[in-house]
This record gives sequence, structure tokens and C-alpha cells, in this order.
Amino acid sequence: MTFCLESTIIEPKKGEDIKNIIVLFHGYGGDGKDISMLTLNWKRHLPNTVFICPNGHETCDLNPSGYQWFDLTKDDPSYIINESLKAEEKINNFLGEIREEYKLDNKQICLAGFSQGCMMSINIGLTTEKPFNCVVGFSGKIINKENLKARIKSHANIFLIHGDLDDVVSPTYLLEAKDFLLREKINVETHFIKNCGHHIPIEASSLALDYILKNIDK
Repeated sequence: MTFCLESTIIEPKKGEDIKNIIVLFHGYGGDGKDISMLTLNWKRHLPNTVFICPNGHETCDLNPSGYQWFDLTKDDPSYIINESLKAEEKINNFLGEIREEYKLDNKQICLAGFSQGCMMSINIGLTTEKPFNCVVGFSGKIINKENLKARIKSHANIFLIHGDLDDVVSPTYLLEAKDFLLREKINVETHFIKNCGHHIPIEASSLALDYILKNIDK
């Protein structure tokens, strides 16, 4: 199978039915293979799930060996919104291909992402007509609250996790996101990981897995 975004795909063992999809979006300068490391533990608990980890549609400006969902080199909010909307279009096309390939709908799809991938997961998860099963975000933020507020179409369950020592994406962004989502009547849970910087430790991976298991049809 070939999708519009090059992807690392981890399918269930041969003979297992595919009941769910978890799409994992990497951070700025990363790739699908990076974020696929989360599946090493998750797949044992989700035997009927296919994990799809796409590369961003653009080569990263600051790390040419990696990818990006949108350019972060310009400190211009309007530019970032426009570039992130282009990424949303690419991702939505990609998700359409996945639904067609596996004959599943959004209720059977969980979106998860790290950093910039978290930002995209939140936007996609709330601006699609049919709600996704859930959204899990690590170390991210809402790209632009006013823009997102005007485009919300569905209310996916959301779980946000952040390191309290993150010096790349400030932990205060988790609090801002929680406040925004609650005001929009969106079911959101959050968790701070103590003494953690800008990465996904085992504790965060385990918490995310537990949340997914609560939401997804195994």
C-alpha cells in the first residue's frame, strides 16, 4: 500500500483482524520511524491495531535529514497559521486514504503526536466533521486559539501530557490548552511528568497507552 505521506507502518500479527488505527505524528525535525518507537510497548496491548507513522510533507529547514509539518523559522503568527493549514490539508488527504485502505471510520482512529505533531493532532482532531476516537498529545500546544475556536466541528476526547521541565515548548502551554478546551466543552485530561524535559519518557508512554485502552475498542 502507498499513501500520499511516506509512512512507517506496524501491522498486527498475521491472522489478526484490524479493528483500530493509531496514527502517530512526529515532532519538528523528526520522522515516522522516530515516533514509531512508542509502538514497541503499545502493540502488545493492542493486538488488533495498525500503527501508522507518517513523515511530514516537508523536509525540515533546520534538520534536512528530518521532516516538518510546517516551518518554524519565522516568528510570524499569520505565516504559521497558513503553513499549518496546508499541513492539515495534506494530513486530511492522508487520513482519507487510510480510512479507504482499512475500511474503518474516525471512531476507530486515534491520533497521537509529539511536539509539532501534537499541535497537528489537536487541530485535526477538532476540525473534522466526524469525531476521532481520541487524541493524545505529548509536549505540544494549540497553534492559534482564535483560529481553532472558529473551526471546531467535533469534540474528540483529548489527553495532553507534558514534562514540567520542558525548555522547548513551555509547560504553561498545557495549562493554556486545558483552559481553552474546557471552555469549548471538550473532554480533556492532562498530566505533568515531574523532572522531565522535551521528550517522551516511559511514564508518559504508559499513561498514554492506558488512556487509549480506555477509549478504543480492543
